[in-house]
Amino acid sequence: MIKFRGITHREAMLIEGPKGWAEWSPFLEYETPEAATWLKCALEVAYVGVPTPKRTKVQVNGTVPAVAAGEVENILARFPGVKTVKVKVAERGQSLQDDIERVQEVRRLMPEATIRVDANRGWSVDQGIEAAKRLGPLEYMEQPCATIEELEQVRPYVKVAADESIRKESDPLKVKGRVDYAILKCQPMGGPTNVLKVEKELGLRVTVSSALETAVGMYACLATAAAQDVQPAAGLGTGGFFYEDVAERRQIVDGAIDVTPVTPTNFPACKNEDFWYRRLKECLGYLQSRS
Repeated sequence: MIKFRGITHREAMLIEGPKGWAEWSPFLEYETPEAATWLKCALEVAYVGVPTPKRTKVQVNGTVPAVAAGEVENILARFPGVKTVKVKVAERGQSLQDDIERVQEVRRLMPEATIRVDANRGWSVDQGIEAAKRLGPLEYMEQPCATIEELEQVRPYVKVAADESIRKESDPLKVKGRVDYAILKCQPMGGPTNVLKVEKELGLRVTVSSALETAVGMYACLATAAAQDVQPAAGLGTGGFFYEDVAERRQIVDGAIDVTPVTPTNFPACKNEDFWYRRLKECLGYLQSRS
């Protein structure tokens, strides 16, 4: 896959249950408690099913990784018809000027687009404020800093969205009234049911986003986004970053993706099979110990 979140290779375990196929794909470095939360999502999708969608299509945003400005045009070509673009910023080893040039190139190529940026907790408060002043108009700045208190300090300068401050906190409602948007992801939140529950309790505008799922796992994300009332463009167009997927690639047409399940047809060889089965056993044991 195209380098994203610092990786170029994605591993996932696919689970077939009575309600269809589901995906479990915690990142390799995650410890058991976090990986077990992701497993809850797969078990819910496989054995309970996804929420009933209100729509057959979901509008998605384009996503531009922390690439050089000269690569932006090729990236955007993967997202035909989108009206919103999320730009990754605050990449380790890069400067704010790199971010500015990347955002400016998106604006040059798509002057009517709504732009949001994602810093993945990469800035201090001062850096977030400086970025807010120099990046130009934004729909929101996603997780510019690490803590909720820091997000509040940046908020007077730009609308702020919380991601890690929701899914990595023991209480996802701590951000209520302290940010402007919520980024909710099915696997990190433990499944579609919890995503919709937290959305209702937060009372915020919500962007349902991917955790780099394959075509199989993306179905739960799309169904969850489609079960909402209309919200900002979802961050669910990332399938285009895969050179190879487990099923036919979900196509973006006029900025939207169909809400349809898929059956995997491609099972690439996995060198880490023992690791995944051992991890599954550990995570199941963890969930059983907490039930």
